[in-house]
Amino acid sequence: MDTKILSGVDLSFEVYTKLRERIESLKNQSITPSLAVVLVGNNPASKVYVKNKIKRFKDLGLDSSTFTFPENVTEESLLKKIIDLNNDNAFHGILVQLPLPGHIDSEKILTIIDPKKDVDGFHPVNLGNLTAGSPIFIPCTPKGILRFFEHYKIELSGKHVVVVGRSNIVGRPISILTSLKGRYLNATTTICHSGSSDLFKFTQMADVIILALGKPHFLKSEHIKQGAIVIDVGINRIENKEGRGILVGDADIKSLEGKASAITPVPGGVGPMTIAMLVENTVEAAERLLNNES
Repeated sequence: MDTKILSGVDLSFEVYTKLRERIESLKNQSITPSLAVVLVGNNPASKVYVKNKIKRFKDLGLDSSTFTFPENVTEESLLKKIIDLNNDNAFHGILVQLPLPGHIDSEKILTIIDPKKDVDGFHPVNLGNLTAGSPIFIPCTPKGILRFFEHYKIELSGKHVVVVGRSNIVGRPISILTSLKGRYLNATTTICHSGSSDLFKFTQMADVIILALGKPHFLKSEHIKQGAIVIDVGINRIENKEGRGILVGDADIKSLEGKASAITPVPGGVGPMTIAMLVENTVEAAERLLNNES
């Protein structure tokens, strides 16, 4: 069996092509979708993620501003900045780059963001709407995963989806979304995590596995059944034989070749789609503001 590589790079460019018309329509009405990014500390990975996001906004003619704070910023200062951004009509979306330093209560920070500007989809209001089956802002990575199913015609109805990871960023929302009624959804979904007993028993039964665990090369050939589809959300930096840092996923893609029917690569899979969905959510926030005001 040939394993199909599901390219997030190709799919993201299709998303951008479709978004350009919506962006142009907003600009014709004197509205340029704009994102405020809050970056705390000197985490190298966070800096790279923010740089990639800002570059994509610039390429599409969108506005973005990054507000940087030192590692030792007080929680009070951060909360004040977000409240200011909530009240700043220049920005349609607010993104707080995670993770935050340990002395900052991430939940408190995310909860203070105006739900109408919560383009990451992490606010309790947006997570509650998603759980109720009426999502407004869907978290970017889960939303990107859904686009893989739609684009590559991966029908989940009647299939068993196993999600490995239970974070509010990926695991929990994608487990809810895949089980909702709808085209390319309607799956029987199992969510596993570090506390699951005999985790591989579940992955071996799965038609589709969504990996968001953060352990390099965790999933191997013997852990899946023939023909399973693997969506790899993991991004792990390891050293290769030459001692150079490389990015790998939670799946051992070489081991899965010939047994998985399809897999997303790392890099070049889910990552590009996460950024594409951030752009789309920001455009949607601008459109909603326009529609509410008109």
